[in-house]
Amino acid sequence: MARCCSDFSRTDLLRRAAAEAGRGLPAIEAGMPLPAGTGLDRRSFLARGAGLALAVYGGAALLPRAFEEGIAAAAAAAPQKVLVSVFLDGGADSLSMLFPNGDPLYRRLRPRLALPASAGLPFAEDDRLRWHPSLAALAQLHAEGKVAVMPGVGYTGPDQSHFTSRHFWEVGATSEQIRTGWLGRYLDRTGSPDNPLQGLSLDWRLQPSLATAKMPVASIDGPDQYGFWARNVWGDVEKRMLDAIGSLGSLPTGGDAALKQATSAARQSARLREQLLPFTPKNDQPGYTSPVAYPKTDDEFPRRLAGLAAMLGAGLPVRVVALSAPGMYDTHDDQPQELADGLKLTAESLLAFQRDLESRQLSDRVLVHVWSEFGRRAKENGSNGTDHGAAGAGFLVGSRVNGTMIGEFPGLAKLDDHGNLRATSDFRGIYSAVLEQWLGADAEAIIPGARSFARPKVIR
Repeated sequence: MARCCSDFSRTDLLRRAAAEAGRGLPAIEAGMPLPAGTGLDRRSFLARGAGLALAVYGGAALLPRAFEEGIAAAAAAAPQKVLVSVFLDGGADSLSMLFPNGDPLYRRLRPRLALPASAGLPFAEDDRLRWHPSLAALAQLHAEGKVAVMPGVGYTGPDQSHFTSRHFWEVGATSEQIRTGWLGRYLDRTGSPDNPLQGLSLDWRLQPSLATAKMPVASIDGPDQYGFWARNVWGDVEKRMLDAIGSLGSLPTGGDAALKQATSAARQSARLREQLLPFTPKNDQPGYTSPVAYPKTDDEFPRRLAGLAAMLGAGLPVRVVALSAPGMYDTHDDQPQELADGLKLTAESLLAFQRDLESRQLSDRVLVHVWSEFGRRAKENGSNGTDHGAAGAGFLVGSRVNGTMIGEFPGLAKLDDHGNLRATSDFRGIYSAVLEQWLGADAEAIIPGARSFARPKVIR
């Protein structure tokens, strides 16, 4: 297994602490940004010790009926478009994902890591490039016109720190001061104060891109994973316990701010439990079924995508979703196998998700954005791996996507001063295009300086 660098390890630990209520934030070096969501008001991790697998962030106190009616009203409204953000954690190597077989410099820069000339499928839009063999499922969707490829996406003045670069992508700006995520700001402008499902972090913690200032969003491990756990408690006793915890939301607060926050969390969490009850496994049977087969693995990613498709199929009012893909892409050494395994499971899970949505006649409503904080250095290192780079590769997946290349492959002849690929498209322009063309939002009110970035055509 490839070893990750200390910056990657520290980034993960800091973000875990920032996302989990009741934990202090470790020391951060001068100049490093606080993660999005840090210090924001959150009604979260109610009865944490009892094993609650759901957190509700943001939002003012709600009466139980208002909360229930808010979700019901959102579900009954006209179906809305959904955006799913999938993160490749660690800086995925774009020069392997789409490898420049036709560039004579490729094998000089990567005498050990270069893929065989016959590997993978040709990339139809640029005859210099071929798909990594593990991305055959994405190549299939691209051939169907359902994948837009960004072979050189990044930003000017790239920062090669995992922590800082990921923060920039999460907040939608090259600013260290912003505390809300770009998807969180979208919800703050367009969301509802009584629908936490509008922003869904499919994780045990809040994905920072969803961090809001005022609207509630939810974090769950999956629709069938929500629940409390208490030692030796089950059956009718468990039901009475859950009902009792839900009733905490009606306790008088006497003006106490902390108690008000706790009761608000109780109300919201209890209502979400009711909404997710149909997905609860019964008699050792899953709480939902999928019309297609997802990859069989111990990794949570395909299960979470299958659960998301089931939630959308049930009409739950989800609008923006964030989750992490399988694999660790900080491949400083022993890169080939680690990269291949992560890419294969990611691509095959995304293909299954697309087919699932198509079977449910939901594919016209869902757009998936796949991204990583940066690419890798063009030249391999001495450990059979690659070091932190700049521009990387990204993808937009869906039935409505404009399935052509965004930007162009920058080539290896004109690397930057550090030996990295130069960006040919800016992630803030991609965000602005997605906000305007897919979500129908005002990008200039959400992405700082949006008007200065070119908007590619991302939707047919």
